[in-house]
Amino acid sequence: MLPSDAAILAQDNLALFVTAVTIFSLLIGSFLNVVILRLPVMMERAWRREAQQMLESDVNFAPESAGEPISLAHPPSTCPKCGHRIRAWENVPVLSYVFLRGRCSQCRERISPRYPLIEAATAALSVVVAMQFGASWLMLAALLLTWALIALTMIDIDHQLLPDSITLPLLWLGLIVNAQGLLVPLDDALWGAVFGYLSLWSVYWGFKLLTGKEGMGYGDFKLLAALGAWLGWQALPMIIILSSLVGAAIGIAMILLLGRDKNVPIPFGPYLAIAGWIVLMWGEAISRQFPL
Repeated sequence: MLPSDAAILAQDNLALFVTAVTIFSLLIGSFLNVVILRLPVMMERAWRREAQQMLESDVNFAPESAGEPISLAHPPSTCPKCGHRIRAWENVPVLSYVFLRGRCSQCRERISPRYPLIEAATAALSVVVAMQFGASWLMLAALLLTWALIALTMIDIDHQLLPDSITLPLLWLGLIVNAQGLLVPLDDALWGAVFGYLSLWSVYWGFKLLTGKEGMGYGDFKLLAALGAWLGWQALPMIIILSSLVGAAIGIAMILLLGRDKNVPIPFGPYLAIAGWIVLMWGEAISRQFPL
């Protein structure tokens, strides 16, 4: 085989690889939309049922507003205005939104652009991960972490909530991934989880004792613990610094450009997620450029 033929073959394989990752991650992005929308509702209903049981009350604290239980798989997706059941061809990531011009096919109600944006963002970030790590077990692990961080970011923005059903499995998965030293040695991952939790826990209680206010939620502790389990304790200072810088930049921009009330609390989880993903991708390069 001539060198030029080998180069063409390599380019073809790369194009096929990127295309496969893009298509699969678009489907994952569509699923993440379901998780982001439904998981908080499922959690709220569970909390209401538990409250009713603890209080032994006859009052129904957990009305099923739609008349049926909700899960990630049931009921099928429908238009929130007219109840039209979304057909398969109307649920193709990004393309269906473009084809339908962002409106329901029945009542013409506008569909939020956040759905295709989340799908496109999932695909774009997944391709970046794939190009960084290549076809490997490390790529698969990094993709799982990326998808979980996307879901956590959007749920925290919407509800100021980081579900245990995502953060805790993510922590354990980080330890499992590093049992063979895929990203960092297991000892570093273990202490990363411990120090990740304790660092923000200490800040939380120090701030509360000084001011009487809660500066963050327990979900933030668990998310940083999960990132520590994935990236090791050495990555924690960089994650905290980056998350603070990202949070300050976005917060100031929201106040100056969007007129957001500075007294309205801003969730910290998205900034931790963004910082954690940056460290996953380029942490070593940043450490060499800016040693702590």
